[in-house]
Amino acid sequence: MSVTLHTDLGDIKIELFCEAVPKTCENFLALCASGYYNDCIFHRNIKGFIVQTGDPSGTGKGGTSIWGRKFEDEFQETLKHSGRGIISMANSGHSDTNGSQFFIT
Repeated sequence: MSVTLHTDLGDIKIELFCEAVPKTCENFLALCASGYYNDCIFHRNIKGFIVQTGDPSGTGKGGTSIWGRKFEDEFQETLKHSGRGIISMANSGHSDTNGSQFFIT
């Protein structure tokens, strides 16, 4: 499954692996469908590394999941950050603190 992220600089097609990370995809898709990400800025941009978004406050400190709380990591050996264009949930630097923020490599 895929979704398209519309930005001021063009569209980004995002492929999702719902069978491998079902809870993450459920959260991401529901937030997309509800318009949660509309007008979110890329609040973190590290050239050659990542861009990060998903915080409606624009500070990088906000955002929540569809469950109203943080949710656990879903690591899969088959899914790696092995190059450009990989998307993942962003956390607060601690395990199991996923909300609404995500980053793209």
